[in-house]
Amino acid sequence: MMSLTPDLSCAPRRPRLRDRLLIPVLLLAVLGGLVGLAAGTGWDEIREQIGALHPWQVCALLGLSLANYLARSLRWHRLARRLGLPTDLAQDTRHYLGGFAMAVTPGRVGELVRMRWLRRETGWSVTRTAPLALMDRAGDLAAMGLLLALALSLAASGIAGALPVTGLALVAAVIVTRPALLTTLVTLAFRALGRFPRAFARARGAARSLSRFSHGPTLTLALALGLAGWGAEAFSFHLLLGWMGVDVGLWKAVAIFVFATLAGGLTGAPGGLGGAEAAMVALLSLEGVPLAVSVPATALIRLTTLWFAIAIGLAAFPLAERASLKAQG
Repeated sequence: MMSLTPDLSCAPRRPRLRDRLLIPVLLLAVLGGLVGLAAGTGWDEIREQIGALHPWQVCALLGLSLANYLARSLRWHRLARRLGLPTDLAQDTRHYLGGFAMAVTPGRVGELVRMRWLRRETGWSVTRTAPLALMDRAGDLAAMGLLLALALSLAASGIAGALPVTGLALVAAVIVTRPALLTTLVTLAFRALGRFPRAFARARGAARSLSRFSHGPTLTLALALGLAGWGAEAFSFHLLLGWMGVDVGLWKAVAIFVFATLAGGLTGAPGGLGGAEAAMVALLSLEGVPLAVSVPATALIRLTTLWFAIAIGLAAFPLAERASLKAQG
């Protein structure tokens, strides 16, 4: 799910050229693909679709995305309290939202930054706070897997390849929320590789500490908040399509949004860049949605979800950084 850094108090290593170029190359590829589709479709139709949206509709989309981030921030807070971290809701919200500034950086840097802030403010090591990040990712996978399964069961027709993606999301969530199973898998992986004993020892320790979350009410609340958050964003996609004159049905829109988001994550690209957009346009096209609608709809929903999250993260990041430095010093 993620890699653990042994000491985040040290200066980070200088990023390699490949890491520095990854995001610009991905962005250029995504923009190039969307521009190519738009050029083939006709700029007039694209501009007409985007221009038809009212400001209040864009605000509604942003509001539903904000509901997602706040719900998941509350989940992060409840998990932090269950882990025993001495943080309050304001701290945890600041940490969680600030981490979104790194949403499209390689290696889950946003999660590492959150743990760095926790280390400064609480003195807890990365090894002790790593289970919090693992459970947060597991909560997202479980919520999205269940949401996709529900949407597929209620939609008029299915989506090719959706069942394997749903299964992978749910299996990963189950593994991460079962400390004994995860510890066994880490041990088996170490025996198979026979290398990196210190890294595997830390991973085993993090897996064992997940037992703090094996608590029915905690898991139920985490899943409910995840479903509410991701459901809000998926509903915003349904609204957007309706406002652009397309009706594929609520549950089909939810299925397309969640599937595209998961599929983008499976590509390994930060933020699912490229994969999520390609999957969304392709699935909408299969539903008979013309490119004049699917291309701007995809661009707008990514702007009001992923890139809106990054904007929030950039606003919260300096606040979290200053607060953590003040607590440390």
